[in-house]
Amino acid sequence: MAVLTVRNIPDEVHRALRVRAALHGRSTEEEVREILAAAVKPEERVLVGEALADIGRKIGLINEDFAVLESVHDKTPARPLNFD
Repeated sequence: MAVLTVRNIPDEVHRALRVRAALHGRSTEEEVREILAAAVKPEERVLVGEALADIGRKIGLINEDFAVLESVHDKTPARPLNFD
């Protein structure tokens, strides 16, 4: 894991972090990790698979639609490009 050092944190911010950590039953360091993780990786992020499934439901796709697509799909293996 990476190590991050943050300097020059104002005293009131450090105090607020300590209080917040205590309220959550964590160390200040653990609280800062949680805050950073929540800031850059929100739980409500959009997952591609879920977004595609939602689109399919909205337009009314059913399993039979996928069977039709599969039946017309060209199954010929792709050939690699030749740059000679």
